[in-house]
Amino acid sequence: MKWSSSRKAVAPIVRFDLPTPDDETQPFYDGAAGGKLLIKLCGACGEHHFYPRPFCPTCWSDEVTWVEASGAASLYTYSVVHRNDLPPFPERVPYVAAIVQLAEGPRMETNIVDADPDTLEVGMALEVTFRAHTDELVLPFFTPATSGT
Repeated sequence: MKWSSSRKAVAPIVRFDLPTPDDETQPFYDGAAGGKLLIKLCGACGEHHFYPRPFCPTCWSDEVTWVEASGAASLYTYSVVHRNDLPPFPERVPYVAAIVQLAEGPRMETNIVDADPDTLEVGMALEVTFRAHTDELVLPFFTPATSGT
């Protein structure tokens, strides 16, 4: 097939917002699809941790299991993103990128949704909510708590 000089091959659009579940993280994504926030709990030292890994980052034990977190958190830090040129973010700005402190202890990177950025305060109570990110992927996000957590 001959291409004219005016026709160029188009590369597929790369998405920078899609995680790649693997054997270790798939239960997290399956939990989110079922409306559950799953984190790891160490059977040796009793510490919760997130991000998912096959060992405890506190004591290095491999006695870790998935447990359902309460979904309660507090806002540890955040930034309102007004410009992001990577696909598909230009259509989403402004958005709130945040780190939340889960009630169980670990911190988690996320987005704050359904909130006016001007009303956000470090330390404020948050609760988990789940949203379909793509047709195949549901992710946890956080929103200001309505139950006084």
